[in-house]
Amino acid sequence: MSRFVLISPNTDFDARVRQALAGGLPGGLQTFAFVNPANPAELFASLNQERPEVLILGPDVPVEDALRLATVFDVQLPELSVILVGEPDPNFVLLAMRAGIRDILSPAADPAQIRVLLERACQSFATRNRTTAASQPDSPKGLVIGVFSPKGGVGKTTIATNIAIGLGKVAPMSVVIVDLDLQFGDVASGLYLNPEHTVTDAVSSAASQDSLVLKAFLTVHPGSIYALCAPRTPEEADDITPQQVTRLLEQLAEQFQYVVVDTAPGLPEVGLAALEQCTDAVWVTAMDVPSIRGLRSGLDILRRLDLLPETRHVVLNMADSKSGLSVQDVEATIGAPVDVSIPRSKAVAFSTNRGIPVLQDGRKDPAIKGLKQLVHRFDPAWRATAQKKLHRRVVV
Repeated sequence: MSRFVLISPNTDFDARVRQALAGGLPGGLQTFAFVNPANPAELFASLNQERPEVLILGPDVPVEDALRLATVFDVQLPELSVILVGEPDPNFVLLAMRAGIRDILSPAADPAQIRVLLERACQSFATRNRTTAASQPDSPKGLVIGVFSPKGGVGKTTIATNIAIGLGKVAPMSVVIVDLDLQFGDVASGLYLNPEHTVTDAVSSAASQDSLVLKAFLTVHPGSIYALCAPRTPEEADDITPQQVTRLLEQLAEQFQYVVVDTAPGLPEVGLAALEQCTDAVWVTAMDVPSIRGLRSGLDILRRLDLLPETRHVVLNMADSKSGLSVQDVEATIGAPVDVSIPRSKAVAFSTNRGIPVLQDGRKDPAIKGLKQLVHRFDPAWRATAQKKLHRRVVV
């Protein structure tokens, strides 16, 4: 997919843009030396009807041609982020804004500066795209994927962050992960983030009434996702109510294709409020007796309360064939099939300590296969064709 399009005959600038993208921004770059401003439809034909997110009008494109192209694209593709490479002359900025140009980049910008501006352009595109979709009355809500476990220490946050990173590759800038382990949440450290805002800000009255204010409290992650991290201190968690959490998840589901929710161990009131909003529940257990029995008890309680979402996914994490237990033992105890098995892995533990999820790291490891299988279960194409395979026995 050509997520970025560059129009410029300048090969040096093209090389700098490609170097900026190589730093981790997903999506390809397609370069055109020239596009006829009188017939921009030629560009769409060359892209095979793909819809890019960012258009860069690079060096050596005549100013009049650039303004004409920007005007046409602003009408035909209003969500597109158009960047002009040129000197930011004050007299020219107003003309550029009127033509629909979103940002101006210096021709001498280095790859790091280009990358920052491209990330900003992608965020702008995602925001406008979601706003357009939300304005349509029959716009479907996004999936709300809750990650739960009655017991702590089973790798729940690791699973949640990897789901979010994996979905970020499927739907860049359309994924948000929310840390609802309000007292001791680890999503910030799991993603190596130092957030300026937290859930405390996101449930404020201003944010609950205006989704634009809410978006300002989200933290951008290099994996093309957003994060809403836990409060800075456990004391702040006491002021957050289940009703506020319900409203928060409703707002995010209206704005994002995927909302991944990492919850606290057990079944606290905030966790139950989140569960009621979930379209999917991922139940995580380790391959030890206390974790498995804890999951069985938790599922039994939720069945009696009729709180189990229609779509569930049981994940056997840190699976080990030498643990003395088998998959059949686990399934017999919890009364449900295991859907995904993730083997015990030093690479996963190392990536968690580094704050770089293993699906972002790109290294090869047996655990990656299981994590990708889990992410794949939220792909709309898979869900439309694989309902009969939703719960198949795994092998450790």
